[in-house]
Amino acid sequence: MKSFDPAQTPALEVDRVSHRYGARLALDAVSLTVRQSSFTVLLGLNGAGKSTLFSLITRLYAIRSGHIRIFGHDVTSEPGAALSQLGVVFQSRALDIDISVRQNLMYHAALHGIGSRRANELIAQVLARVAMTDRSLDRVGNLSIGQMRRIEIARALLHQPRLLLLDEPTVGLDIKARADILDHVRRLSTEQGIGVLWATHLIDEAKAGDDVVVLHKGKVLAHGALDDIVGHSGAGDLSGAFNRLTAAADQRELESAA
Repeated sequence: MKSFDPAQTPALEVDRVSHRYGARLALDAVSLTVRQSSFTVLLGLNGAGKSTLFSLITRLYAIRSGHIRIFGHDVTSEPGAALSQLGVVFQSRALDIDISVRQNLMYHAALHGIGSRRANELIAQVLARVAMTDRSLDRVGNLSIGQMRRIEIARALLHQPRLLLLDEPTVGLDIKARADILDHVRRLSTEQGIGVLWATHLIDEAKAGDDVVVLHKGKVLAHGALDDIVGHSGAGDLSGAFNRLTAAADQRELESAA
């Protein structure tokens, strides 16, 4: 009998998940995995279904078809155990801009049932991780967009999750701020052992060594190491591979509708 190895349990497993908005099929039997301590890029154009998938993973929407597991815990049947391992940075800003960084983080800690003494320790740790210790007493509204994003990442890490979801986290950032946030989250994955699912429509945010999931019109067109996806497509780079995969999918859709 094969022994169970918890180190091999995926940080995230999405198993044939579908979702509809009325008659429109937004996700069509989507399956993907995020390995522990890995950086996975969920790549798709606006409207591909990335935010819908995040809403299902976080239980903002009920899962009606398929299963989602976080470190082996089913999000539907074991929501407490599953979501306790999860940190999320949504595309829309979620900080209160009228209070300080520290007050935002203390409020988030209270929502997770973390006592004030422990919250103080954790806030010091997460602010140090995102290099924002010196801004803890600043009003959030006085921060730059990039700095706000760092605080949102700090907040997502406050309860010490092992899986981090980020939905288009660099929207609205300049080139340098975008690179800084990417570099920081990659280091979190490597140094802290956090599994990361990074959703984006920007192809240049994926790099060699990443796992990549190509999501297009609610369907997974490819899932694997970036170099493997490029190689199997016959293209010279990920941009070319993405264009070939999506064009072929669109052609199949036209032919089936004819």
